[in-house]
Amino acid sequence: MSIKIIGAGFPRTGTTTLKRCLETLGHSKVYHMKELLVNPTMLHYWKTLDETGDTDWEGLYSNYDATVDFPGYPWYKEHMKKYPDAKVILTVRDFEGWYKSVDRTVFRAGPQTPLEKIKMIGKLLFNSRARNVVKCIKFFKKTFFANELKGKFLDKEFAKKVWEDHIAEVKAFVPEDKLLVYDVRDGWGPICKFLGVEEPTEPLPHLNKKENFKEMLPQLMKGNMGE
Repeated sequence: MSIKIIGAGFPRTGTTTLKRCLETLGHSKVYHMKELLVNPTMLHYWKTLDETGDTDWEGLYSNYDATVDFPGYPWYKEHMKKYPDAKVILTVRDFEGWYKSVDRTVFRAGPQTPLEKIKMIGKLLFNSRARNVVKCIKFFKKTFFANELKGKFLDKEFAKKVWEDHIAEVKAFVPEDKLLVYDVRDGWGPICKFLGVEEPTEPLPHLNKKENFKEMLPQLMKGNMGE
């Protein structure tokens, strides 16, 4: 199945909401970081893409017709080359809100206290699935925090420049007629107009807010999709 929508927005910019929106609007399966955490053996496709600029696209995206969030967004250009007819959605929000959200969620993903770390070690010793999930989280942190943000996320001004540069780069690279810069707070209107579909009668969903992130992550590690 060919990818029709490529998400180019950073994590914590409404990408889970975008995933649900696209599914509501008729896209059969939308790839998202959750898909990788639930199916961590798929990591090799992404490592190959990271190392070579190419991968087994058919194996990676079997039955998927859209991709949003990490791990897809860093390679949106490679996706556009592979799927030249696809449209690109760049999710955005206010920088201050994004920075706080990242700091309170994915930046602190994983055990923080000594007791939490001891419990995690116990899980890793006896659970191969947990070990594979941890590899996926490490891949995300290496790609996003170490490479994209140069290990300087806590330098807020530097993080803001990376944020602004990414948005500017996407706008400059993607043809205007194929790009939607989208804030999920704007509702169904912009995305439905961009995709040429009617607006649903149901309210636009707002998912994966920071207050339920800690509850969601353990479920994903167990193989449950969650919200």
